[in-house]
Amino acid sequence: MTNTASPAGPLQGLKVLELGQLIAGPFAAKTLADFGAEVIKIEPPASSTASGGDPLRQWRLLHEGTSVWWQVQSRNKKSVTLDLRQPEAREIVRRLIDEADILVENFKPGVMEGWGLGYDELSRSNPGLVMLRISGYGQTGPYKDRPGFGVVAEAMGGLRYLTAEPGRVPVRVGVSIGDTLASLHGVIGVLMALQHRHRSGRGQVVDVALYEAVFNCMESLLPEYSAFGTVREPAGSALPGIAPSNAYACTDGWVLVAGNGDSIFKRLMSAIGRDDLGRDPALSSNVGRVQRVQEIDGAIGAWTASRTVAEVLDALTAANVPAGRIYSAKDIAEDPHYRARGMLQRVISAEGLSVEVPGVVPVLSETPGGIARRAPRLGEDTAAVLHQVGVTPEQLQQLRDRGIV
Repeated sequence: MTNTASPAGPLQGLKVLELGQLIAGPFAAKTLADFGAEVIKIEPPASSTASGGDPLRQWRLLHEGTSVWWQVQSRNKKSVTLDLRQPEAREIVRRLIDEADILVENFKPGVMEGWGLGYDELSRSNPGLVMLRISGYGQTGPYKDRPGFGVVAEAMGGLRYLTAEPGRVPVRVGVSIGDTLASLHGVIGVLMALQHRHRSGRGQVVDVALYEAVFNCMESLLPEYSAFGTVREPAGSALPGIAPSNAYACTDGWVLVAGNGDSIFKRLMSAIGRDDLGRDPALSSNVGRVQRVQEIDGAIGAWTASRTVAEVLDALTAANVPAGRIYSAKDIAEDPHYRARGMLQRVISAEGLSVEVPGVVPVLSETPGGIARRAPRLGEDTAAVLHQVGVTPEQLQQLRDRGIV
């Protein structure tokens, strides 16, 4: 396995207990693990579900029964199996939480309290605990008990309304962006809570709602409605109110051009042989360009239509105009810049598959993160982790016999 971990990541020494599954909670824990935190992932044993473990193990393309996605989402983690429906399992989890710095969960609000694992109770024995709670609608409010998935949050947060060509059905972003945005907001919240704990010694709850994480990224959507009653409408590949910024057809594909800076616009117009537009005083600022965006897009599109993507990119790069191709997975895997930045890392799965996975983001100069451990088999670390909290081999066997681990 390619080992990119630094000797001491910035989060080394922090212990994280992950009770979540699928995407939102586990992505947050993965990010913490990438930077040195010890992450113990609790999964249901095979005896408690059809196949056992986090359902993500079975999502999308599988190799010998395990998703290759698993190699990304669960790298640097330890896997412990416990059936949290059983009181004995919850008692062991309590012991693990008492030793943890961070608890990550993405169950429906109320589930943890129903198990006797609410924050008020947990913080009595571990007052420094930081608990990250990710849910569809948050821990409070009239919708809190509704089931929530990322795609629903993307719609409620305002994103899905905009992702369409005018007059056509809104389409979803091709990845679970709502979950991932919530995860990243959760990591930010955890790091801020740790800073507060450093000063006060006290932990707290980080409450992240999927829809709020999406809503937080919606830029001018709400203030434009509040100030002018304007509802921002779908605009396809364009960026309304900012010009020019769009996708343009070439002879062999599409190219994205962002010429919306004042000086960039002049260079762009010069590169496409339209200095008349570049010198037009009415187009010297974004306000004027927005009013004539169809004319500008038409000029750029006419120029790209007779050229290949490579020819367009060569010309615009020479003119110092931001532009790019639309990358597929193949484009990413073959791109030298991705590789030079360490964004393509190779790991060997537990089943022996050599597979490339995304590198660690962000890049830190002094204490970079890395991939120190492959994704675990189901329950691979159960014995070692439970031994640390006083479970003897005999007790562990009894728990196994009863299907609790």
